[in-house]
Amino acid sequence: MFKHLRGDLFGGITAGIVALPLALAFGVSSGLGPSAGLYGAIFISFFAALFGGTSTQISGPTAPMTAVSMVVIASILAVHDGDVNKALPIILGVFLLSGILQIGLGLIGLGKYIKYIPYPVVSGFMTAIGVIILVTQILPAVGYYPKEDEAYVAEFKAAAEEEILENILKEEAGEGILVLEDFEETIKRAEQITEADMLKEAKTLAANKASGVLGTFRVLGRALQHINWLELALALATIFIIYGFKRITTAIPSTLVSLIVVSGIAYGFDLPYRPIEKIPEGLPLPQLGIFTEFKLSELTPFIFTALTLSLLGAIDSLLTSVVADNMTQTKHKPNKELVGQGIGNSIAAIFGGIPGAGATIRTVVNINSGGKTRLSGMIAGILLLVILLALGPVASQIPAAVLAGILVTVGIGVMDYKGLKAIPHLPKDIKIGPLKLSSEVIIMLVVMVLSSIWNLVYAVGIGLVIASLMFMKKIGDLTAIRSDVKPLKEEAWEDEKEFPKILKEEVFIKHIKGPLFFGSTNEFLQLAEQIPDTASHVVIRLDRMQYMDQSGLYAMEDVLQDLKKKDINVMFVGILEQPKYMMERIDIIPDLIPWESIFEDFDDCLDWIKDNVEDTD
Repeated sequence: MFKHLRGDLFGGITAGIVALPLALAFGVSSGLGPSAGLYGAIFISFFAALFGGTSTQISGPTAPMTAVSMVVIASILAVHDGDVNKALPIILGVFLLSGILQIGLGLIGLGKYIKYIPYPVVSGFMTAIGVIILVTQILPAVGYYPKEDEAYVAEFKAAAEEEILENILKEEAGEGILVLEDFEETIKRAEQITEADMLKEAKTLAANKASGVLGTFRVLGRALQHINWLELALALATIFIIYGFKRITTAIPSTLVSLIVVSGIAYGFDLPYRPIEKIPEGLPLPQLGIFTEFKLSELTPFIFTALTLSLLGAIDSLLTSVVADNMTQTKHKPNKELVGQGIGNSIAAIFGGIPGAGATIRTVVNINSGGKTRLSGMIAGILLLVILLALGPVASQIPAAVLAGILVTVGIGVMDYKGLKAIPHLPKDIKIGPLKLSSEVIIMLVVMVLSSIWNLVYAVGIGLVIASLMFMKKIGDLTAIRSDVKPLKEEAWEDEKEFPKILKEEVFIKHIKGPLFFGSTNEFLQLAEQIPDTASHVVIRLDRMQYMDQSGLYAMEDVLQDLKKKDINVMFVGILEQPKYMMERIDIIPDLIPWESIFEDFDDCLDWIKDNVEDTD
């Protein structure tokens, strides 16, 4: 591990410096504050590198993981009246579960299958992530915070009163108090509600209403009427330096330059800006409430969300691993990488950090700076810990608008422009009425729109279902073309050319070429209609039917039962192992097709026909 110490040292330090502003920004964006982003970067970077399967990978909070975390945090906070302290154990519980699930994915060997997630789903999701980050940073970039807009908060006072009363009734129900029997208790508790309680609840409702993409657009008009020009100037200056400094040199991270320059000017000139939340001083401490202060039942509604986080982290990390492999000419271990990422995310959750994954930009910076082994990722985590301990109070003076500006550039950069540019050129393979559309574009747009305005987790699930259905239809259509189970005129195979002409009226030969599965069952079910009225025997050639799925199995059963009702004798020729096994499971063999009607080759079948089928002419 220490063979390339000098390169790993430079790579880790450089990657850690690049990670610092992003970690702070992602922490603020998530809703848990800058310290959560920094803690996530420290622990994930160190432990994912130590236990992972990609030597040069740098891990930490990323845009996709932060966007999903932001949704999780907002939904849990909404249930707990916006009280972070009350909600934190459940939030971190979800993150811990996500890490444990990620370890499980690696242990059962699913790492190598992540690559099969369709590109349109990933593309739509990544573009939606960019849209979410970009749009949600508009309000802090212009210095507008809905909770601080007194006129806006006042609109929610009536709803706040209803919410508080409803919570009182829920508390009483939990204590076994019936309102109709003890109405005085309800009145007594209601009288204890103070104006401060009402205001706090109204602020929580106002913040929830203004959260997310749709929430931002709801209050955008008010935000533009209350622009804080200093905050906007700081955000624009940050964006300008990030893009402008890259044109001068890429040797020094432009994000870090913008953070230092703009923050330095704001602080040095004592400008009346809004700083980020105070970063706690000292070593990160484990959040023991994650194990003691909530019931497991409170975590149940978020199991699917935790699984989505773990899968997203897996995709994010393994895609970065592929990039690292291409740059270093090495081969990563996908399952080991998932275990490492899961360990990193689990430990980060215990210490109050947000989840993360392999970060492409930081990994590239590490490799270009000389990083060659897992030591570089561990050094990056240690450097961030040193910065936290030595410069925590200084970092607490960073303007919130600067981090908003950084996140705007992250949102712009994370969008999948390659996928968006390809939209006009993708083949239009789906017909909806008079319109011809591309199935891949449909999937991409559905995931992108639903992720942006509704729910990231459900959007990905819906995208995967649509992609799977469309894939099955395409494969079904393609295979059905090659699988000769259609009602076409049968052409004799080579070993059938000597078949007696006088028996052709009595014996109908059917060929099945290719698998009998859901994509070809409709055509096969028409078999009975193809048989001439004069035929009393049917020979089904199965020599080339390699596979039969459950749909094909029941289609075969339906056809055979139909033929049996018509007193038509059916014979199988050349049945292969898998279809034979399937038909034995539901007793097609021997109930519908007895063993004596199954022949290994056509010559044996022909001998039987010559001995048992009479010419009716």
